[in-house]
Amino acid sequence: MILALQIGGGTIVALALFQLCLGVYSSVAAVFRERRLDARHLQHFNDLAQAALRNAEVDRLKSGTTWAGKRKFRIVEKRVENKCGDICSFYLQPHDGGELPPFLPGQFLTFELPISDQPAPVIRCYSLSDSPSRLDRYRVTIKKLSPPPDAGETVPGGLSSTYFHANLKEGDVVDVQAPKGGFVLDLQSERPVVLIGGGVGLTPVLSMLKALDDAGSHREVHFFHAARSGDDIVLCDEIREIAERRNNVHYRVLYSAPTDACVEGRDYDCPGFLTVDVLKRYLTSSNYEFYVCGPPQMMSSLTEQLRDWGVPDSDIHFEAFGPASVKTVKSPTSSREAAESVQVEFSRSGKKVSWHEQDGTLLDLAERNGIRVASGCRAGNCGTCATALKEGDVTYVTRPASSPAQGSVLMCIACPGGNVILDA
Repeated sequence: MILALQIGGGTIVALALFQLCLGVYSSVAAVFRERRLDARHLQHFNDLAQAALRNAEVDRLKSGTTWAGKRKFRIVEKRVENKCGDICSFYLQPHDGGELPPFLPGQFLTFELPISDQPAPVIRCYSLSDSPSRLDRYRVTIKKLSPPPDAGETVPGGLSSTYFHANLKEGDVVDVQAPKGGFVLDLQSERPVVLIGGGVGLTPVLSMLKALDDAGSHREVHFFHAARSGDDIVLCDEIREIAERRNNVHYRVLYSAPTDACVEGRDYDCPGFLTVDVLKRYLTSSNYEFYVCGPPQMMSSLTEQLRDWGVPDSDIHFEAFGPASVKTVKSPTSSREAAESVQVEFSRSGKKVSWHEQDGTLLDLAERNGIRVASGCRAGNCGTCATALKEGDVTYVTRPASSPAQGSVLMCIACPGGNVILDA
């Protein structure tokens, strides 16, 4: 049945290896039991077999089919996920009836949305929120973003999230690019892991937890789920179900603004914001791999606190969507140079403009000058804004999730290091 869901030689080989491991494990384990060999030998074999199963699962995920460019998907279900009603899950199936490739836990989908009054399709990225082993449909879970509290009445909320919530319904068709992204969990690692999700930012780390569950991993897992209150929290029942089945999974809920109806010890574990001091209550040391996704302020604060705790950058993995910067890199220019402008030439558009430090990224500069550049995440994750750099150098205000092709730059997180010429 599983084989019928897959296509491609690599996938069949990976699944065959997976099934072979299961068969060998069952047969040899039975022999061990019959001969009543030392329990330590059986445990050693069990560990080896589990490792083989995990490796086979990784091969299966990596060998899945994919598609180039856009593919049409039908919304088969739209589900409100919280009491506030501002977070919905959208379940997607291929409009062509074809197969779905698996994805790596933590990856996202890129949507091209034909929003009215926009000069071009709006490109946005949303994390996959379900198990990578779920091959009948994809799920993305999206919060409708409100305007900033101090904004005027004429300032709209999130462009793409409002479109999803207000315009899209079951049966509608959307254009989707294949899963991608570098914020992925290493299923082959045996190290203990801390998964941290703030608000709707829990979606990629929930997918990671489900992948560990599906792989039968015995890794020590701590899942910290931060929300404002019980009215805002989403998908907590799915996490609790896994934590109740697996004694290696520990689930903690924090409410920053619990309502009177929220009961500490029943609905949530801790009041307040998630900080390293909270983590220290439950973690025996800092020797974990940390995966963090949430609001920009939480991520910026928490990643700095983790580093102060002694966690190396190599163990801090994060995902950001939107223009906020995490792990900001200081510009190497001197104060005198910063006060001066540099010239940015957009060769394809035939425009030359001046850039000052307050102008922000090259993508910001391009958009303010009427130069159209495709973009998605605006945080250096999706690669949509990659543009050829013909002359000059740039610096990144945040570390890219993955490096662009040689000779290209990610305009959404790049600032000029001097005069530059871009193929835009």
